[in-house]
Amino acid sequence: MTRPIRIATASLAGCFGCHMSILDIDEKLIDLVELVEFDRSPLTDIKILGDCDIGILEGGLANEENIEVLKDFRKHCRILIAMGACALNGGVPALRNQFSVAEILKESYIDGIGIDNPHIPADDSLPRLLNKVVPLHQVVKIDYMLPGCPPRADEIWAVLSALLAGKQPELPPEMVHYD
Repeated sequence: MTRPIRIATASLAGCFGCHMSILDIDEKLIDLVELVEFDRSPLTDIKILGDCDIGILEGGLANEENIEVLKDFRKHCRILIAMGACALNGGVPALRNQFSVAEILKESYIDGIGIDNPHIPADDSLPRLLNKVVPLHQVVKIDYMLPGCPPRADEIWAVLSALLAGKQPELPPEMVHYD
């Protein structure tokens, strides 16, 4: 008996909309669950990453923890898919790139509306913000990129079903969209 294909997913700096698009493959989710075994994923609440065939990451890199997760996925996943605008170009989180980290923290914790106890948290357990939000491919090799905000469910299914069948995914231009 062959072991099922193992898939891991994670959300980095983004909105989690790409994971919702995975759920939008609807009835095909049942097919997917019968073909694969999920490893680390918010879909399973498993937090530790084992060796996987396919890793799917959404979101950009906004802090040191995001980079650690990305490098761990690259180390443990044979195929790595960057999914969504945030993963490909920083997306909405990268809108902060026009400001310094000091300006962002001041606005968020000192001058923001509704701040009752103005202070910038200084706790070593909080991941340090990067100076700029960057896309995943600037840090590790990405095997496949799915653009969109979020990518459409049929694009996600086309890539996953091809990979599960041992084929090279092919997305015709009319299927791929950029937002």
